[in-house]
Amino acid sequence: MDFAFYIKIKIMATYLLKAQSREITGKEVNQLREKELIPAVLYGPDIENKNLAVNKNEFWKIYNQAGSSSLIDLQINDEAPVKILIQDYQTDPLTGDIIHIDFYEIKEGKKITTEVELEFTGEAPAVKELGGILVKSFDEVEIRCLPKDLEKVEKIQVDLSSLKTYSDAIHIKDLNVPEGIKFTADEDELVVLVSQPKEEEEEEKPAPVEGEEAAAETAEEAEKAPEKSEEVKEAESNEQTGK
Repeated sequence: MDFAFYIKIKIMATYLLKAQSREITGKEVNQLREKELIPAVLYGPDIENKNLAVNKNEFWKIYNQAGSSSLIDLQINDEAPVKILIQDYQTDPLTGDIIHIDFYEIKEGKKITTEVELEFTGEAPAVKELGGILVKSFDEVEIRCLPKDLEKVEKIQVDLSSLKTYSDAIHIKDLNVPEGIKFTADEDELVVLVSQPKEEEEEEKPAPVEGEEAAAETAEEAEKAPEKSEEVKEAESNEQTGK
């Protein structure tokens, strides 16, 4: 099977996010949220954790462009920017507003682990022509690489046109990435396939052989028949023994 996968190489965009140091912690951080600021923390190898605050609108603007797999220049107060990843963020379960952000500072020469989006392109013939159902295992894949290699890839595009039959499938090992980038998942882990509709599977079940159907019905009736009471069993036993 001829798989057609490729990496979408992005134009080297520069993302700059400004932050300010914060002294307040605990419940007092609600004061920041009232001012459209989001509490954040910066951590990483060989650095002390730093409590920060970022403008909510500015964060969303950068996040929508860069996502969680692109390097961002984070400028704290008037200091020189540092390279970071948006490691995680928490949201309010009721309002959906972001209430806290985790930034991870990158150290050049030290490998990092992050997730890159899978972008499914084209149309699977097994869906279009056979009426199958496209089944994806996940929409992102975890990779490990040096910071300089992360800048080579924005999304991994997967061409679905290779899925021509129900027996075709795409696994981690079929994906192609630039040199220096490794997948953390097992190479045989399934990415996507086309599933046969259940109705079609039922139609293709073989008809029962003559005699088997009658035997099956007899067995089913026997299972449904009410169990004889102890009195009936005793009467039948007496009749057989002549009592």
